[in-house]
Amino acid sequence: MALDNFLALLLLPLFGALSDRTKTRFGKRTPYIFFGVIIGALMLIGVALVDNMQLSKLEEENIPIVEVKVKDDDTTIYRFEYNGMVTIEYSMEEAQLARAHVVSQVTQKNITNLVLFIVVLFFAIVAMSTFRTPAVSLMPDVTPKPLRSKANAIINLMGAFGGVVALGLMTFLAKDFQSYLTLFVIIAVIMIVLLGVFLTTVKEPELLKQVNEEIEEYGIEQIEDEEISSAEKMPKEVRKSFLLIIASIIFWFMAYNAATTKFSIYAQNVLEMGFTLPLLIANAAAIICFVPIGMIASKVGRRKTILVGIIILFVAFILGTIATPSTKILIYFTMSLAGIGWATINVNSYPMIVEMSKGANIGRYTGYYYSASMAAQIVTPILSGVLMDSLGMRVLFPYSVVFCIIAFATMFFVKHGDSKPIPKAKLEAFEDLD
Repeated sequence: MALDNFLALLLLPLFGALSDRTKTRFGKRTPYIFFGVIIGALMLIGVALVDNMQLSKLEEENIPIVEVKVKDDDTTIYRFEYNGMVTIEYSMEEAQLARAHVVSQVTQKNITNLVLFIVVLFFAIVAMSTFRTPAVSLMPDVTPKPLRSKANAIINLMGAFGGVVALGLMTFLAKDFQSYLTLFVIIAVIMIVLLGVFLTTVKEPELLKQVNEEIEEYGIEQIEDEEISSAEKMPKEVRKSFLLIIASIIFWFMAYNAATTKFSIYAQNVLEMGFTLPLLIANAAAIICFVPIGMIASKVGRRKTILVGIIILFVAFILGTIATPSTKILIYFTMSLAGIGWATINVNSYPMIVEMSKGANIGRYTGYYYSASMAAQIVTPILSGVLMDSLGMRVLFPYSVVFCIIAFATMFFVKHGDSKPIPKAKLEAFEDLD
């Protein structure tokens, strides 16, 4: 997992920039999507196959775990068997620790499977990184600027839907100590099928030509940021806004990611409650709000919408700060507001980044966006975890509140990247594109 995050910092901007300079008869983004999805799907199956090889080794050592129920309160315990020895463990965690000790001994005897697993996983991560930035960059390529917040809302909605599908499959097919091959094959097949849908319905060169003709017809080129389009290099003031919004992205990811990744242990140890339902509420609230937020931003502007989103996130984490075991109902308001605030921010931040790019370097700027978000997601679990260990677990939500304040301060001074209003004379005709 650490390798995934680290490589993302390097590879997402790289493949975004490479796709900017690619010219083929299929377009500049499509080749990366085509080869990346196919190789990624195959490598995903490869990961499961190598895992199966290790499972076979473990079966040779005769170290299964058999689930049994023996307590009156229906508590599940696990019987751990190894070379004829039997140990009763009273929790899955204890059984996993016992098994892990033996598995490490088996791995040390034959290191080949571990090395092969890391190699295949490395290529899987690289393949996934190959198409992620080009695929997202295709949206601003073929979407007129005033509609990019709405389009990004659809991207976020589809990403959330994909996560729900994956979690659903994992619920039924990802079993401890059993093969993941069926699960990974199904996901790989879904990837290939959706690639076929993409190639059939999205003809990148033709679509780009059509959109450019519509942009010219409806006069949308009049709302370009002349300060950006007329300069060879990014002007000083635009660069200042770009750096400020990159900083803002880092700060609000620091706030939100800490609250969500550490919430499981916070809920159990501080609030004495389960954590799955509040997190589900946060995701559901975000999914419901993605498209409406995109529509609102098209009317009132992205910068104002993001600032409102940061305020909503701030209020959510304040409620989380004051929640106690006796007032833990507040946490449901915390997570619902956090989901709304996060959707409000997330839908509009990426379009603001690419608004400050030119058509020729959208992929590179998309990579910058992902690098900023990934950097925050690497740092914030570690930093918040250290603070929770040293100052107590209740520091989690104040930590997120502080980063919301910092994000609001940096975002407040961003002056470029907002959507421009459509000229009224063109509005009626332009609505056909919407």
